Amino acid sequence: METKILLPEDRIPKQWYNIIPDMPGPLSPVIHPGTLQPVTPDDLLPLFPMGLIEQEVSSQRWIDIPDEVREIYRLWRPAPLFRAHRLERALGTPAKIYYKYEGGSPAGSHKPNTAVPQAYYNKVGGTKRIATETGAGQWGSSMALACQMFGLECTVYMVKISFSQKPYRKSMMQLWGAEVIASPSNRTNAGRGILAQDPASNGSLGIAISEAVEDAATREDTRYALGSVLNHVCMHQTIIGLEAKEQLALVGDYPDVVIGCHGGGSNFAGIAFPFVADKAAGKPVRLLAMEPTSCPTLTKGVYAFDYGDTAKMAPIARMFTLGHDFMPPGIHAGGLRYHGASPLVSQLVHAGVVEARAVAQTGCFEAAVQFSRCEGIIPAPESSHAIRGAIDEALQAKAEGQERVILFNLSGHGHVDMAAYDAYFSGHLEDFAYPEAAIKESLAHLPKVSL
Repeated sequence: METKILLPEDRIPKQWYNIIPDMPGPLSPVIHPGTLQPVTPDDLLPLFPMGLIEQEVSSQRWIDIPDEVREIYRLWRPAPLFRAHRLERALGTPAKIYYKYEGGSPAGSHKPNTAVPQAYYNKVGGTKRIATETGAGQWGSSMALACQMFGLECTVYMVKISFSQKPYRKSMMQLWGAEVIASPSNRTNAGRGILAQDPASNGSLGIAISEAVEDAATREDTRYALGSVLNHVCMHQTIIGLEAKEQLALVGDYPDVVIGCHGGGSNFAGIAFPFVADKAAGKPVRLLAMEPTSCPTLTKGVYAFDYGDTAKMAPIARMFTLGHDFMPPGIHAGGLRYHGASPLVSQLVHAGVVEARAVAQTGCFEAAVQFSRCEGIIPAPESSHAIRGAIDEALQAKAEGQERVILFNLSGHGHVDMAAYDAYFSGHLEDFAYPEAAIKESLAHLPKVSL
């Protein structure tokens, strides 16, 4: 009946898990946006250091974590696994609810799990400056922290609506020495082009990625860093699920369902990927990705080749997508705004290994409030989608009168997201289902890839 299940620092995993050898079928190639041919490592060198490129395409199941990275991980890892006893009692469920809490990192989320190794490999590769983007701010603040750790300059293009809605995320980035620019901006050709079409643009992750990629590609001293979607990012995050499996084993439990919120796929991959091989071996574990109805990539998108950004500068990948022109609504307060999804997560959804469910934001905030009043932790709005999924699973177990072990990833705290909670309590948050016609219009502009 433990509440906190802890591991000592010497049990921080020494290797990341690379899911590529265990995927259901071969991976689709990544396509160069200019030539429409498969990319080569040389094509990626203007954006990434060779250490990360090698990880992106590696077929090794286990990749060693450098000692320098593990040393910084010690600031918050191993992260605690909690048993949500009070929430279980409030719901009256026979289910056991466990959550892996990633809010103890200095940046308050799971994102430093990959920001730190990305900064490390850039430092080793001779990079002086990182250009990146951020939506709600979790990634930007994490990259600013990591760059500070390794003495790198950092420029963050922050989606303009979040730049306005989340001023304290901007302050966190500046505290750690980063330059923060509202996107779209006048700093890049991509930003100027968007502003010429729509001077009042709220921005999107696709636009911010375009600006950061252009920035990195046009400066010799600069490389690009991405906080989700890519194979090496998902791999770095598997430290979450690897620790969780070990912690559950300490109390003799194994999950019936593993849940994570889903935007680009990094924290979902982190908690779920270490269980994929178990599922393939016959373990009856379900893997559930929870996304917002206002950005329903996995549930309303198509599985197709698409650009990773709005300006068509980033590589083309086969993924679930709403179209690179997708513009999320400004009323959406829960983050998770990316038009596409990790190719790895997408392939698993397409193959039926992973389930996906879309939920409206007021229901997510309702779940976050109930969770916080029981467990005490204030969740990030993004994480509330996973909480909604866990509560729904627990209530279903109650209705069926069956025990169930539920594991979800509480990917970060909401201490700098209180404006969203203010909007919820004042009744200003609206539910929004992205219109089918708008999705259809965006999907009409997918690239024509023939291999």
